Amino acid sequence: MAGIGVVLNPKSRRNLKDPRAARRLASALGDHGVVREARSLDDLYKIAEDFKRLDIDVLGISGGDGTNHVTLTGFIDVYRGSALPQIAFLRGGTMNTVANSVGVARGRPEGLLSRVLRAYAARAVRPLSNVERYVARVGNHYGFLFGTGAVRGFLAEYYAGGPPDPVIAARTLLRGVGSALIGGATVRRMAAPFRGEVHFDDGTSWEERDYLSVAGGTIDQMGLNFRPFHRYAERDGCFHLLGIHASPARFVANLPRVLLGRPMSASATYEAVVPGATIVARGGERVEYMIDGDLHESTGRELRVTTGPKVRIVTL
Repeated sequence: MAGIGVVLNPKSRRNLKDPRAARRLASALGDHGVVREARSLDDLYKIAEDFKRLDIDVLGISGGDGTNHVTLTGFIDVYRGSALPQIAFLRGGTMNTVANSVGVARGRPEGLLSRVLRAYAARAVRPLSNVERYVARVGNHYGFLFGTGAVRGFLAEYYAGGPPDPVIAARTLLRGVGSALIGGATVRRMAAPFRGEVHFDDGTSWEERDYLSVAGGTIDQMGLNFRPFHRYAERDGCFHLLGIHASPARFVANLPRVLLGRPMSASATYEAVVPGATIVARGGERVEYMIDGDLHESTGRELRVTTGPKVRIVTL
């Protein structure tokens, strides 16, 4: 059965408030596919195996960035090198940075699914519009964005501010900026540095030191329309990596450049476009990091990051 398969995360914050979301998606899809709820990782892997056996053409994901990266990780693991279906990010989550970055239309999940369905029905005349992006493999996870230090610290502060939404994200950023300008307690908490070093596959490295963040992406945006990874597509099979070593106040001074997708000053950051890197924490510490909005910790003092497979993302 070729068709459309939709994975919904009923535990996402938005879906918890909307228990009828799965029913509306199923109604929009009709008999052109199937909607499955993934209540656990075991559920997700079983769904991926079912969808692979059914040979679905389009994988719809109803949730935000976190749901997207967990779902993609499960499907990449199950498909084991076989071509993935085209991916339709149906939003439905609090953070939709990846969908925004690649040009996915805004709207409610059932509305976006209806648009995908209409385009899918007409695919013999006009193929589905899509863009291709690599995912990064970060440890054993796959996603589009990752970061240590202040990138992770910002998200931890953001999540502590109550049910997350774009307004709270903007307030958290403004609070951090204000604190950085006066050297306040908020920025010391939010921007605790990552101390370590970075090694590249060609034998070069960035020295051990305090980094405000070591962060990278296979898309340009990081959220709130900031575009730090503007070189993500410069070399095929690579991602854009930054080693930000500026003080919080100097980083704030560079934010207008980041918003415009321009490079930060050379005195503020190292940068590289590479297919792989190993991030090493000092001593016996583990690497605390975020991937697509989810907070993680490495199993040892090293975190390996490489370019993963290329995925096709529907952009209707």
